[in-house]
Amino acid sequence: MDYSLMEKQLKAVADLNRIKLLACLKNGEVCVCDFVDILGISQPAVSQQLRKLKEAGIITERKVGTWKHYRLVEEQTPLMRGILETIEPMSPCCCTGEKKC
Repeated sequence: MDYSLMEKQLKAVADLNRIKLLACLKNGEVCVCDFVDILGISQPAVSQQLRKLKEAGIITERKVGTWKHYRLVEEQTPLMRGILETIEPMSPCCCTGEKKC
């Protein structure tokens, strides 16, 4: 394994908010608006957390209208597979009200 990638992935998962994001993503694709409600932080702060996971090759995104939806990358490194196996899935809330995802 590439040690540089290993370092990037370990740094990416060494944060409680990012662990919560991964726990939600274990159930499938999630809209960024749901993460705002789950973490109780601003959308720009959530985007920064997601960016770190994306740069580490752990998650990917797709745009749906004005919203971005995130999911785990299908092919994870052995290191990340082991870490993800230890994280309990967490159910994300659903977008409601004026938020249309």
